[in-house]
Amino acid sequence: MNIRNFSIIAHVDHGKSTLADRLLEITGTIPKDKLQPQLLDSLALERERGITIKLAPVRMSYILNSELYILNLIDTPGHVDFSYEVSRALAAVEGAILLVDATQGIQAQTLAHGLAALEQNLTLIPVINKIDLPNADIENTKNQLMETFGFSDEEILLVSGKTGQGVDKLLEIIVTKVPPPKQEIGNALRALIFDSFFDSFKGVVAQVRIVEGQTPPNQTPIVFLGTKASGYVLESGFFAPQLTPENGLKSGEIGYIATGIKEPDLVRVGDTIATDFSSQPLPGYKQVKPMVFVGLFPIDADKYFELKEVLGKFKLTDPAFSYLPEQSQALGAGFRCGFLGLLHAEVVQERLSKEFNMDVLATAPSVEYLLDDQPITSPTELTEGDNTKNLKEPWVNLRIFVPQTYIGPVMELVQDKRGKFLDMQHFGLQVELSYEMPLSEMVTNFYDKLKSVSSGFASLDWALIDFREVNAVRVDIMVGGEKVDALSSIIFKPKAESFGRQIVEKLKEVLPRQNFSVAIQAAIGGTIIARETISPFRKDVLMHGSKVVGGGDYSRKRKLLEKQKKGKKKMKMIGKVEIPQEAFLSILKS
Repeated sequence: MNIRNFSIIAHVDHGKSTLADRLLEITGTIPKDKLQPQLLDSLALERERGITIKLAPVRMSYILNSELYILNLIDTPGHVDFSYEVSRALAAVEGAILLVDATQGIQAQTLAHGLAALEQNLTLIPVINKIDLPNADIENTKNQLMETFGFSDEEILLVSGKTGQGVDKLLEIIVTKVPPPKQEIGNALRALIFDSFFDSFKGVVAQVRIVEGQTPPNQTPIVFLGTKASGYVLESGFFAPQLTPENGLKSGEIGYIATGIKEPDLVRVGDTIATDFSSQPLPGYKQVKPMVFVGLFPIDADKYFELKEVLGKFKLTDPAFSYLPEQSQALGAGFRCGFLGLLHAEVVQERLSKEFNMDVLATAPSVEYLLDDQPITSPTELTEGDNTKNLKEPWVNLRIFVPQTYIGPVMELVQDKRGKFLDMQHFGLQVELSYEMPLSEMVTNFYDKLKSVSSGFASLDWALIDFREVNAVRVDIMVGGEKVDALSSIIFKPKAESFGRQIVEKLKEVLPRQNFSVAIQAAIGGTIIARETISPFRKDVLMHGSKVVGGGDYSRKRKLLEKQKKGKKKMKMIGKVEIPQEAFLSILKS
């Protein structure tokens, strides 16, 4: 078969999307005049942040020695919070380009994704990128790849995704080294769903790897072996990178099947599409476990059912995201949402706002605890006071890659976060530090602080180990004497007081003044551990400095009043106090 299926895997910001651009350009998949930087990063948020969030498949045609080859590439994210996207991409291919930045060397996700690819018996092609940069350390990066993965010097390719240098040679190596997929066209259809999205006309569109057989003609019934759902082949085809219809995808190919199903829950990632229920399901993906929990509530209570529908559609595009209904005294009806990390939580909120026009309020992030071996995902499920017993918190195994210069500050930071040192390994000028640490300490501002103390050079990877007993308490926040359950947190007891003080000081900065003084308090049970007071102030939007906006033209006044009204929509009433969305977001970030 002249088909090659492969992924690009690397640490964040090592140039995956730029290299994918060069592959699209050289193979003529996208005309040069229509090629834009990071073409496969189709989400507006990906372009805005400069990171890949979603895996992105594309088919390319390539001629080598007068023979035509079909190359199916799946571009993947690099950040640890989106590693589930990478695992699904690797299950659909036979080979992977392991990309390393010549200026940074091997980083945490390089190692994590590389080992994941080897576990799935994929053919790895080691590639050093950004060789055109003046500070590229090619020899040291080569040595790291040889020491870590056992590659030989001749195997390692040198390329520049920016200039295109060495990319022609890389395409040849992909054809010669990556094995073709097994072709079993004679069997009945079995296709693995590795991703999906919702289309208002075509219903759920499943992104698939055809493992056996071929897709039947349009309007033919199909079944989903996991959910026992039924649908029809409305359309099938491949990604170029836009959806391109084709009559019949064959075994070994990667493409899409439009199912016509309008209920998102019926099409799940990892499920098997077949023509009847007598087929055996393919081994799917291991169920991803959420690590960070955040409550999401509609700003307008009437939009609860709209939010529920939006979350159902969103889960199609992000199977690592999970949600369950939740009721809050302060915020009303909403959803308890599970994420793989803080960046994941932040990205999902931004995507809900930009892609679905759904503004939500978020509660403070928390992790899953065990109380008498029963899971607790919300602080409100824990009893008040400091007499909690048999409470366990999750611990993670942490691997930090950092240049030798920054070992001291990084070790100090991790120890401050209750980390336990395990091991240190040297990779040239890089050092890998191994720690055990409570997950709750990692989901606050640990990642930002790590980047800060290492001047942006440190990278990390982590995995859950187990649950261990912890002396923790529930810290409640009260505004104007009313408890805001959405701001409650479970905190390690020795740090509870400083945490409470930090939150009330932050709230004092972001809460608008009222016509009366407002007390902001942090409490453990009936004990107040921190307090700030917002002094009264009457805000008149028609006042500008010491002058009244006026002069006869009412349109200016109306514009200001409308702006104020729009702002008030994004606030929640806690007793007599209005709390803006920024207050909740600032807590999330702190």
